Amino acid sequence: MPGAAAQGQTPPNAQSQHAPQSPQVLFGPLFEAVQSMRIFPDGKTFVDAVPREDADAILAAWRSERPQGAEALRAFVRRHFDVPPGPDERLGLRAHIAALWPQLTRPPLTPPPGSSALPLPAAYVVPGGRFREPYYWDSYFTMLGLKADGRRDLVESMIDDFVSLIERYGHIPNGARTYYLSRSQPPFFALMLDLSEQADPAVRARRLAALRKEYAYWMAGEACAKTGKKPCARVVPMPDGSLLNRYWDDRDTPRDESFAEDRATAAKASSRPAADTYRDLRAGAESGWDFSSRWLTDPQDLATIRTAAIVPIDLNALIWAMETRIAKGCAEAADQSCQREFTRRADARKAAVDRYLWLAKESRYADWSRDDGKPTAVLSSAALYPLFVGMASPAQAKAVAATTRGKLVAPGGLRTTGTHTGQQWDAPNGWAPLQWVAVDGLGRYDEQDLARDIAGRWIKTVSVTYNETGKMLEKYDVEEQRPGGGGEYPLQDGFGWTNGVTSAILERYPTIAP
Repeated sequence: MPGAAAQGQTPPNAQSQHAPQSPQVLFGPLFEAVQSMRIFPDGKTFVDAVPREDADAILAAWRSERPQGAEALRAFVRRHFDVPPGPDERLGLRAHIAALWPQLTRPPLTPPPGSSALPLPAAYVVPGGRFREPYYWDSYFTMLGLKADGRRDLVESMIDDFVSLIERYGHIPNGARTYYLSRSQPPFFALMLDLSEQADPAVRARRLAALRKEYAYWMAGEACAKTGKKPCARVVPMPDGSLLNRYWDDRDTPRDESFAEDRATAAKASSRPAADTYRDLRAGAESGWDFSSRWLTDPQDLATIRTAAIVPIDLNALIWAMETRIAKGCAEAADQSCQREFTRRADARKAAVDRYLWLAKESRYADWSRDDGKPTAVLSSAALYPLFVGMASPAQAKAVAATTRGKLVAPGGLRTTGTHTGQQWDAPNGWAPLQWVAVDGLGRYDEQDLARDIAGRWIKTVSVTYNETGKMLEKYDVEEQRPGGGGEYPLQDGFGWTNGVTSAILERYPTIAP
């Protein structure tokens, strides 16, 4: 008589007793109920779902609840399983973002010879699209979402990467590429440290040292600005001798990554040296607002860019935050002389901001033009940065809130500026980081209704666009609640800081419906 195998049967013990069980075996009666009731159009959907607990616990919950009907059973399954989207089904916003983090995460990097990438010792998250490396200020807003979504490991590893960059290069470059080393970006490292839960004294001491080194980078022109009484590197002496900061770049050539575009812009500005135009374009890139009417003498003409002549409110608010964090860190380390020095520096900066960048009659903070010797006429959402870092007085915050409500709130969120120029950091565009700066800053000063209103408008814009495109985008048109436009490159999806801010807002306001 031929053996069982010869007859097409499986011989006893031919399969490993340790082979994993199929969903039908694991979930038995629950599996049968789900598949029999066809609660998902595709029968493969449930069997590809990932249980959030072990099978026994899920079955016990099912027997206890006994959900009746397809809707109740579907809700039960979604509570206890991570369900993949079906052919005509899209994940909710938070689930979609959680699924994107692994796609945007990169392992530690040792670049091959000749690569423009900078080495990074720990895992990091990239924005997405054409942005294949971590960017400085983007990363703070990405970290907000990582923390909200339980990825504190990535928050810590990204901070480790930034510490490494500061230790090697003296600052955090615009992005982790060689061609970005001549500039930085809005200095959020101090606020990144606020997100950390690191308790190790040695690690905290190393990070404080890195923060002080970054501060030295931003203040490297201090001595020559005082003696020469004119701007030096990133430091600007104000008319009364106080010191504030500006965006700058250590090079005055076309940007490597925008070489042809910069040469074309400089050619249009034929009345000034090309090197000056290149420097201002580079400084505009350091600002993160590349580009905006904030930096233009003619809002409709990029060739009139004068970034280095502007003392920006957002930068000086962030450096004030840096000074206060250093003072606090030095106090914790019992370094009283350091604590006194940085408390004095923070107080001096706030006084200078209040004197030159606060316009009480217009109820707003403004950028200040060195060329004109007065604040600029551009109202932008950068005016909310002093609220975001806690630098504003209660009266200033109340006034800024009124201006924001009356002039900056659009149907789909917060306007970047009120000027339509075709530049991407102007109307009608809105950007995730500026939404968070506004929401968090207004909330800090108990302007809760306005904060929640902006948050709700923004989430609606992101949600409508996601439902139409299936994508999280770099920027949005907050007038029409659709994908944004303008700029030097096509609209990017991914997208790190939009993911981060969306998750952070929904974590803060769980009743806002996406």
